[in-house]
Amino acid sequence: MTDDAPAEGLLELLARRHLTTDAARPDKVDRWHAKGRRTARENIADLVDPGSLVEYGRFVTAAQESRRDLADLVVETPADGIIGGTATVAGRPVAVLSYDYLVMAGTQGMRGHRKSDRLIELAGRMGLPTVFFTEGGGGRPGDTDIPLVSALDVGSFALWGELQGVAPRIAIVSGRCFAGNAVIAGCADLRIATPDANLGMAGPAMIAGGGLGQFAPEEIGPVEVQSANGVLDVVVDDEADAVAVAREVLGLLDGPVDSTGPTDPAALRDLMPANEREAFDVRPVVEALADPDTVLWLREAFAPELVTAFARIHGLPVGVLANQSTHMGGALTTGASTKAADFLDLCERWRLPVVSLVDTPGFMVGPDAEETGLVREASRMVTAGARLTVPLVGVVLRRGYGLGAQAMLGGSTHRPHLTIAWPDAHLGAMGLEGAVRLAMAHELAALDAEERERVVAENTALLRRQASALNVARVFEIDDVVDPAETPTVIAATLRAARQPQRA
Repeated sequence: MTDDAPAEGLLELLARRHLTTDAARPDKVDRWHAKGRRTARENIADLVDPGSLVEYGRFVTAAQESRRDLADLVVETPADGIIGGTATVAGRPVAVLSYDYLVMAGTQGMRGHRKSDRLIELAGRMGLPTVFFTEGGGGRPGDTDIPLVSALDVGSFALWGELQGVAPRIAIVSGRCFAGNAVIAGCADLRIATPDANLGMAGPAMIAGGGLGQFAPEEIGPVEVQSANGVLDVVVDDEADAVAVAREVLGLLDGPVDSTGPTDPAALRDLMPANEREAFDVRPVVEALADPDTVLWLREAFAPELVTAFARIHGLPVGVLANQSTHMGGALTTGASTKAADFLDLCERWRLPVVSLVDTPGFMVGPDAEETGLVREASRMVTAGARLTVPLVGVVLRRGYGLGAQAMLGGSTHRPHLTIAWPDAHLGAMGLEGAVRLAMAHELAALDAEERERVVAENTALLRRQASALNVARVFEIDDVVDPAETPTVIAATLRAARQPQRA
């Protein structure tokens, strides 16, 4: 052997390292590619900066030596089906983990749990945002080398949950994601999914074992179900798109970037319908307020009467919530209240300022609404807004009525760092016509139907003038009335002026 030839130990290292790569299993990789899928290592490589991954536990094998040859385990169970380590994304330190579906269907082995325990604990100690690719079939019953009875003492779930508020957690879900893997996804702050994803607390075998019937994996928690009920935050086209969204979200955590601002803020003057009773899509308003190509919509299929999104305004990262009058007239339902509370809590944890665009008749009311637990979730929304320590800016676009408007503004028009309104907006303790009918109920009861509606219309018009944005500003119940075209600049100036308290 020449002096510059690799030592025997190094040769063994390189050979074993090769066995952990995709190149060592070309047939499995080819079959996976044929399904239009990417491997765990390909997804990680696409996410992180080239050469930045410091991998942990690559040589771990499944704990099954009492029933399988060690050589077989080395070749067939690389990394025990979970790949992870620290890396950078656009220069920012992160942690990344991915179950490997090509190793025993991405199931959670006992040594794999020890690895996820280690990495999640390190992410907390190091304050690292963490991206977790969660595809897999849940716990693995076949590990034999570690004495087990219940296997309920693994730490990953508690450690992952404990990371909330310590470091941002993003889950990416493709394919089958059941049982423990689904819990990892569900505990994340943000869940991104591809159209082929299935997410459920149990897979087919566990459901059948419980005597609950036979189901194909595709029938359990498909994307259309889990997006409509609010489990999924973003649905994308494929894994490449999921990685791109994850990178975009991580970029928001890095704070302001240079920007010239919205393309055409003057367009904001023309986005409201002339008829104040006409429903309109609020999403173009959000797009016009934001810098070009920076809006990321969240939970679009869940409670569409409220819109939530991430965006940048003059380079500043923000969370945006807005009432959507094309659904339920923009009223705050139980679902919308849940969506708002969850979003406000997320912005608080991630230290993102909030911009709230108000156009609501208030909370949904009536016996049917109360059957959905409205009081509980409406109160959650009020509490989440009131507890914000990140900057909040409120903009009343058109209607700001009752407790619903207060909830959109953190509990009061003077709770935000700034509350402004557009010129044609109206604010009141309740819907104006309803207020007239309630206040004049005795007088109206004495009139015939035609005269009653005439009186209601006249008094509603009088109340509308009193409730106009300029009159509300005159008595200083809001801070200002602005030209819609000024709104992005005013928001950005306020957010720059606001001091964001740092957590201890």
